[in-house]
Parts: sequence; C-alpha cells; structure tokens
Amino acid sequence: VQLQASGGGSVQAGGSLRLSCAASGFTLDHYAITWFRQAPGKEREGVSCVSTSGDSRYYLNSAKGRFTVSRDNAGNKVYLQMDSLEPEDTAVYFCAVPFHARTPLRFCVLDAGATEVSWDYWGQGTQVTVSS
Repeated sequence: VQLQASGGGSVQAGGSLRLSCAASGFTLDHYAITWFRQAPGKEREGVSCVSTSGDSRYYLNSAKGRFTVSRDNAGNKVYLQMDSLEPEDTAVYFCAVPFHARTPLRFCVLDAGATEVSWDYWGQGTQVTVSS
C-alpha cells in the first residue's frame, strides 16, 4: 500500500510540469492527499493538498496562482499541475495521506508540522529541476 509520484523532469524557468500521484493497493477516493517537496538541505514542506471530494484545496503561498491540484477518483490519481516554474521549485516531490490516530483524514492538511497529524503511504518521490 503506497503512493507513487511521477511526472518530474528538468525544465527551464517559466516552464510547466504535471505531476501524478497514483495509488497502489487501495483506492484514493476516501483519502485526502498532500503534496510535499524537499530540496537538498531544506526541510520538507507542504506544497498543496486536496480533500477527498476535491472541494477543498490549499497551496503554499509561493505556489498560489502557479500550481493547481486536482483529483480523478475514478482513475485513482491526484495531479499537481505546475506552471511558471521557478528555480526555487527545484526539489523532490512526494504525495502522502494525512492521518490522525491511525485514521486517514478526508479533509485537507497542508502544514507538515500540524498537531496530531502524521502522513503515511509515502512512495518514491519524483525529481523536479528548474534551471534559470
């Protein structure tokens, strides 16, 4: 049971990438999803999240207006469309499910340090490299 992020690559500043988060061993429609990223030497940070219905979506301030999160529950995937990419977006991107007391959450959680929230179903991330 895990999530697998894919779709990363190398682009120039101003370019776009579409990341996919696919579930293996379970269906995504009962789980909120958070996209994280981690750059070398930096802490992991939440980039975007989406609730089970897709009605609630939140973004890191620096991603607002440039990134769009969406989900295809029928296709068992969540996407992160990233436009107007900047060199500061360079990182490994992961997707994960937020939990509280071993119960998966249906609502959106973006803060990586949120109280009493943990994340699971991590898979291998996908590298995004943006050159200036």
